[in-house]
Amino acid sequence: RTDWRSASPYHFMSGGPVICFGQQPCGFFPRRFLFAKFQTARRLQAEIGGEIVYFCHDSDHDPRETQTVLRHRKTGEPATLNFAFENKVQRKWSPLFLKRIPAGWQANTARQLGAYVEPMWVEAFKQVPATNVADFCLEMYRRMGLLEGVRVVRSSDPVVRRAGGAVTDFFVDVPHAGEIVRARWLDGVPKLHEGGDSYVTLPVCEFTPEQVTPTRDTRLRWMQAAVQCTHYIAGAGEQAYLRKEDAPEITFVNRDPIDRSDEAFH
Repeated sequence: RTDWRSASPYHFMSGGPVICFGQQPCGFFPRRFLFAKFQTARRLQAEIGGEIVYFCHDSDHDPRETQTVLRHRKTGEPATLNFAFENKVQRKWSPLFLKRIPAGWQANTARQLGAYVEPMWVEAFKQVPATNVADFCLEMYRRMGLLEGVRVVRSSDPVVRRAGGAVTDFFVDVPHAGEIVRARWLDGVPKLHEGGDSYVTLPVCEFTPEQVTPTRDTRLRWMQAAVQCTHYIAGAGEQAYLRKEDAPEITFVNRDPIDRSDEAFH
């Protein structure tokens, strides 16, 4: 039979290690657990060689993922900042790569940042030209040097989505109320989670692989179809749900520990 990994348009290294980790954009200054994944990957690369791949799950839609916890430079008190969103539908259900940043948010936030981060990072923040949440986070990570020598593969990329193939448990990007939303496909229809057991049922629609992303329980093999990694760095939370049997060819590596892991790195 044909190897399900053989057709990946992303795999262009010849035989060397591919060290991967995955994470949603997790704050305009990344949370420290993501910084630790970058550090773990670089440590492993120094030991075995190869390339580093950041699988950026920018198709996630949860606005809580981009909360940024910073500590006041003088008092040490924590403050939680986040993006603003153009409307309620976007905030709740649009994927991160389609959550648009309203005019004024960047300037207003920059005025607050001086109490929490060094001036160089305030300036970097002010210069980011991105107009959606995922692009903004990635550009900040680039300006902070985190992406140097790292290949970024995004779950929103149609090429990645085509490579992933069919999954049995998934979300689908569909139109709703003038926006594109990420709906869970349940019982043959797209549904938007309102909280608890409450859902908004959307009309049944046709869709293509370019609209589909997996749930976290089906994401590993879907990701692997595009990335074809040899090593995967997993955080503490991922250890609980990763279905390692779906990709027995991968060597799994625990993320290096870091203190205050949910706070922002800067």
